[in-house]
Amino acid sequence: MAKDVLCEVNSCKYWGPGNECHASSIYVVNNRNKQASHSEETDCKTFEPKM
Repeated sequence: MAKDVLCEVNSCKYWGPGNECHASSIYVVNNRNKQASHSEETDCKTFEPKM
């Protein structure tokens, strides 16, 4: 399992300095009804907007 998870989405509540993700777990899914073959075809369901 990855120790360091990087994320550039600074509007997410789990985003931290150095583009580090501070979520306790990450959930990524296909964003279409087919198997993804490129990162652009996936979505991070862990995202929650900053308040």
